[in-house]
Amino acid sequence: MFLEFIYPLVRYFTPLNVFLYLTFRGAYAALTTLLICYVFGPRIIEALRHLKVGQAVREDGPATHLKKNGTPTMGGVLIIVSVLVSMLLWQDLGNEKVWVTVISFCAFGVIGFADDYLKVTRHNSDGLPAWAKLTGQFVVAFAVVFYLYFTGGEGITQLYIPFFKNPILDLGVLWIPFGVLLIVGESNAVNFSDGLDGLLAGLLILVFIALAIVTYLSGRADYSSYLGIPYIVGAGELTVFCLAAVGACIGFLWFNAHPAEVFMGDVGSLSLGGVVATISLIIKKELLILIIGGVFVLEIVSVMIQVLSFKLRRKRVFRMAPIHHHFELEGWAETKVVIRFWILGGLFAIIALSTLKIQ
Repeated sequence: MFLEFIYPLVRYFTPLNVFLYLTFRGAYAALTTLLICYVFGPRIIEALRHLKVGQAVREDGPATHLKKNGTPTMGGVLIIVSVLVSMLLWQDLGNEKVWVTVISFCAFGVIGFADDYLKVTRHNSDGLPAWAKLTGQFVVAFAVVFYLYFTGGEGITQLYIPFFKNPILDLGVLWIPFGVLLIVGESNAVNFSDGLDGLLAGLLILVFIALAIVTYLSGRADYSSYLGIPYIVGAGELTVFCLAAVGACIGFLWFNAHPAEVFMGDVGSLSLGGVVATISLIIKKELLILIIGGVFVLEIVSVMIQVLSFKLRRKRVFRMAPIHHHFELEGWAETKVVIRFWILGGLFAIIALSTLKIQ
């Protein structure tokens, strides 16, 4: 919104030209979401507590989690609202890639909200039926991928592999199911990672910082040409969204750090996971995002291994899945698991960014 008002005034007062820079708007988008979370966080937490929107903790999980029963959940609403307000202020609203990203963000948030609402009203950990939740995710994912397929240009279906400069193949129409599975898989992987105080918020901060760098580079013809990565017209504007998400996650982490005053809930994890995958599809980093969010991959793979092993062998590989609970049951303190997973997430982000130069 600021951009639309200020752009015509630049010719009369040149210092206003700073509002045209992505880095400036991205920085203040992050500051805006951070301040919104910090100022309104306590009020929203108190409102959730008054409405008795409390988390129902699984009884088969670590015993230390039982004391968290009743902690306000659905805190992801704070993240979504703060990001949307920041977008209205600092984003170029004429950029279609921004709208695809925001719509995906909100649509997955609606699915997560419905899931959380059913959990708190039923006072147990059962929300939407699995088939209903997956159906909603697939419908949103298909709509996003279908739109990108027909508007993304001729290079949208090409598949790039980290460390390789040129695409290895053109998926053609198969890019649609590939993209749908990526979005659904990523949203669920992020959702599985939300189980310990501060774990997911910290990991997402690292992921969105990496994505902010990659979207900025992908939206610059000079930098993308130098690095040998696809130049995506208009992708630079997604840097503002990514940095807004960084600020929101930092602001949320203030209240979600151990001992957590509020949980993110599916409304936050599904929306953020879905939008991470959406951005990766737009900037042609479908496989790189698996490295950037490497911890999320480990989490969902651990669940898949556990389920498959139990069905085929009637035995468990891990003491509990997702894998962060396994380490808790092994005797690691919750804060130790969180910090070590943050370190691992930072290493994955660094490795992913290093591939841009190596290729």
